[in-house]
Amino acid sequence: MNIESTFDVVATVFNIIAWSGILFWVYRVYKKQIIKPEIWKMLIVMIVGLFSFSIKFNLFQSIINIPILPLGVWILYFILKPREESWQKYRSFAWVGFWANFIFLAATLLTLPIHYLIYPNDKLSTYISNIEHAAIVTIHPSGNGQPLVKDDLLNQLETMEKQKINSSEWYQDIVINSDTNERNERFPYQLVGTFPKWGSGLHSIIYIEEDGKGILVSTPKEQLYFRSEMSLIERVE
Repeated sequence: MNIESTFDVVATVFNIIAWSGILFWVYRVYKKQIIKPEIWKMLIVMIVGLFSFSIKFNLFQSIINIPILPLGVWILYFILKPREESWQKYRSFAWVGFWANFIFLAATLLTLPIHYLIYPNDKLSTYISNIEHAAIVTIHPSGNGQPLVKDDLLNQLETMEKQKINSSEWYQDIVINSDTNERNERFPYQLVGTFPKWGSGLHSIIYIEEDGKGILVSTPKEQLYFRSEMSLIERVE
């Protein structure tokens, strides 16, 4: 298995199940038709019926679409209504297409919590799993180039608590309350050479706080801050 996200794999499985259920539903409707429609036209009508006006909301950092208005059904109605017989023949398949949106919605809603249970975003071990080749890179002059204490990081991966990011306080400490000529970076180190939990498909940049106790995980969707009880970098006296 390649490095494809487990989320994508689970989503694909649920989509296959969803499509199988929809095609079975289409078959049942087809069998009940007295006048059998042409199969290729029936499938096109069903696909057009999928088009809908939807409202969107965010769940687990994913966009969820809830279909509201059956745009595809309306389009087919205006096209086929002048030929009453055609509309009667294909109407059921147009509505199957629209209601199929809710089957896909259910598949998505099942996929998200499964992914969250396997890869909780409030656990540092989701973002840092393999630290065999982990190292610290100093990315700001205020950093002192201390090495990483791998054993301490490994021992605390499961116990480090997710903390609230207080952006205003951090900004005040770094910019307002510090000398312009001696300004320190709060996260002068970057942690490199680590890998996220296998199959998560996560991509993140990981920074270490100046005191070695804080870890900032920056992903394309969010930033998370974790705090350790002891420093993860060696202090050179």
